[in-house]
Amino acid sequence: MDKQFENGCVLVIGGSGGVGNACVQRFYADGAKVVFTFNQNESAAKSLKEACKNQVDYFQLANQDSEQVKTFMDTLVQQYGGINTLVNAAGFNIPQKFISEITPDLWRKVIDEDVNGFFNIVSASLQYMRSTKGSYVFISSAGLFKYPPGDVLSVAPKATIEHTIKGIAKEEGIHGIRANSIALGVIDAGIFHRLLNEENSFFDDKWHEAVMATLALKRFGLAEEVANTAFFLASSQSGYTTGHCIPVDGGYHI
Repeated sequence: MDKQFENGCVLVIGGSGGVGNACVQRFYADGAKVVFTFNQNESAAKSLKEACKNQVDYFQLANQDSEQVKTFMDTLVQQYGGINTLVNAAGFNIPQKFISEITPDLWRKVIDEDVNGFFNIVSASLQYMRSTKGSYVFISSAGLFKYPPGDVLSVAPKATIEHTIKGIAKEEGIHGIRANSIALGVIDAGIFHRLLNEENSFFDDKWHEAVMATLALKRFGLAEEVANTAFFLASSQSGYTTGHCIPVDGGYHI
């Protein structure tokens, strides 16, 4: 087991999703004590626990409920002795819409789920991460490097979160906390699968051809490749790395 994970637990927010699932399994494989959350998909959470031989725990959590998040963090620390790593892999079925098509109500809903939900997690965990010299890893979007038309509801909130990550790295480094993010391209798992199968999906053959033309590596990414990067950023192997956003995007950003 990597020394970063010896005290307390690894917490994966959104572990029931495609990327989150792979992250849980990667940290579990290293021998870390892993806890993950889900929002609605309890059947996926149960399956993941079974895949990890029932040696990981899961809890339902609504990130938008600040009081619930605080109570959860307090209870988690009491039960597991601390949080050494927090991977935020929570994802949402965010509509693919052009800016001209977005209503103020939809905008506020996405901001509350994504930006405010993330801040609730940080606000409730930061004091505990100081005691373990913990590491934050946020799963973000390669759209931060090259804007994809129709994806503002994903990219704009994550731009705010990215600067919050840098703020944590700058302000909390004195306490030994590190904070980094991973900018995803198209990952062949989770939300992408659900969006791909929707009626009138944004992701048609024309979209597929256009995306492939932008990639240096002519394939979509794997959830396991994201999980390996998250593990590296959280572990002592990257102990002098903080405030960075690492693209895992097949060269989309080039």
